[in-house]
Amino acid sequence: MASEVKVPTLGESVTEGTIGEWLKQPGDPVKVDEPIASLETDKVAVEVPSPVAGVIGELKAAVGDTVEVGAVIATVEDDVAAGESTKVAPREQDEAPADKPAPAAAKDAPAGDAQTLSPAVRRAVLEHGVDPSTIKGTGKDGRLTKEDVLAAAQAKKSGGGTIDDAAPDQAKAAAAPAPAGERREERVKMTRMRQTIAKRLKGAQENAALLTTFNDVDMSAVIEAREKYKDLFAKKHDIKLGFMGFFAKAACLALKDVPAVNAYIEGDEIVYHDYVDISVAVSAPNGLVVPVIRDAQAKGFARIEKDIADFGKRARDGTLTMEDMKGGTFTISNGGVFGSLMSTPIINPPQSAVLGLHRIEDRPVAIDGKVEIRPMMYIALSYDHRLIDGREAVTALKIIKEAIEDPTRMLIDL
Repeated sequence: MASEVKVPTLGESVTEGTIGEWLKQPGDPVKVDEPIASLETDKVAVEVPSPVAGVIGELKAAVGDTVEVGAVIATVEDDVAAGESTKVAPREQDEAPADKPAPAAAKDAPAGDAQTLSPAVRRAVLEHGVDPSTIKGTGKDGRLTKEDVLAAAQAKKSGGGTIDDAAPDQAKAAAAPAPAGERREERVKMTRMRQTIAKRLKGAQENAALLTTFNDVDMSAVIEAREKYKDLFAKKHDIKLGFMGFFAKAACLALKDVPAVNAYIEGDEIVYHDYVDISVAVSAPNGLVVPVIRDAQAKGFARIEKDIADFGKRARDGTLTMEDMKGGTFTISNGGVFGSLMSTPIINPPQSAVLGLHRIEDRPVAIDGKVEIRPMMYIALSYDHRLIDGREAVTALKIIKEAIEDPTRMLIDL
């Protein structure tokens, strides 16, 4: 008997998704609740589980197809006993030696495997000319991630990578420059998440009166505190003490004193919040995501650092949920991890402000009439000028600066 696999409920206001990847093919055994497909939505990738144990029957949608909630995308033959289903693969392997063309088919396997890669991984493979069959995946269930491909490409450039012996010509072609007169271009359909990111960011520019104010921060005190307490902190809380915890708590002070920065416009009304839900911009393989640290004003450094570390891991694994990114009253984006010196971040609607962090570098500054070299960071606050006046924006950024330069302020609520 065949059981239908339907698109599950995807979250509030989300009515459809796009088939990003089939994790199982017809004839593959599957267990109850085992993921068989990856579905891309406007915000996250959602895995679709099998409702029963059995063998995959028919796939009713192709990669790239848009499917609505409740639509049937596959069938599972559930009249196969659990014990029998685990023997499906071995039976196919037993038949392989008698089939002479089998080795050739195996040799061509990388091309078939490429179709099961996520769009971001597939693009990275094409860009860097690496063979995915020679790379060990570190993602969920051994799947390749974009970071795996980039690491393999770097190893290949330095001479330490492993290239499939069956494809030496491919390696040479990747290393050699393109012949004169020959140029390539490739059209890749934007993922649903990338389309949503594009629409939201462009919408923010069109609908808000965006303005950015800047300041610079002496990071000496925070760096000293981290160095002094990092071992004790890690031992007690089982998490590293990072910079984001300091900036999150400093932002909470600023938003408390300047509530407009923690508010947003809805119609002809202003919605204020007596809590701080901080959206943290995280780079994921398929695009930028902003999971939310809820009630950040009530959390300690350890809880905030653990939340951020968990978000980063799940973003890379593609396991963030809609609930993780729902809401948010203020955003922090750290371009410094990529080496950015200065930027003008774009707000995350309907929020009215975003704090941009950047790289730390030693610079000469005037201290008590003398020039000293200090670890400095530029910080930026982009805001919606329809709601937030310049005085309020500058004041909020100044509070963050003062709290970072004197972390004691965060303990005594100054």
